Amino acid sequence: MTTQDFLIKWGVYGLALLPVWFCQAFVLNRLPFLPLTPMLLPLAAVCVAVLEGAVAGAGFGLAVGALCDAVYFGTDGAMTVGVCVVGMAAGALAQYLLRQNLLGCLLCSLLSLAAMDGIRILARLFWGDWELGAMLSLAGREILLSLIFVFPVYALFLWVYRRVPKKTVL
Repeated sequence: MTTQDFLIKWGVYGLALLPVWFCQAFVLNRLPFLPLTPMLLPLAAVCVAVLEGAVAGAGFGLAVGALCDAVYFGTDGAMTVGVCVVGMAAGALAQYLLRQNLLGCLLCSLLSLAAMDGIRILARLFWGDWELGAMLSLAGREILLSLIFVFPVYALFLWVYRRVPKKTVL
């Protein structure tokens, strides 16, 4: 793969991330019938990781994590590292244990969102901010709502994956 192919490939993935970010930041959080805002940016990192593998998932997760830190309130830089690790883990799971398809993406998304919410719950329990039952209920509803959006996000990145050069040299 030439440098030009490499730049085109990841540039197109970056462009495909823009509607996901726009939908999360400016559309879904303004709908009055949604009590929560789904986490679409980590789902995008998981989808690319499932399609491309662990190394590419970690790289894309690092970029998406930086965007998450800019979009989400109160992350203090943790999302940059967290989404990078999630991308690497999801890519490795899909590459070596699961299939690189929608079902693998759903499972990796569920595990990733549960791990990220679990860490947030543990941090808030450590600081004594909230009650455990309320946090678990909120996290469960947020995960279920976010999982609904795996289908369109996966479809978008699968469409990109089928149209860009395949071999990645990182």
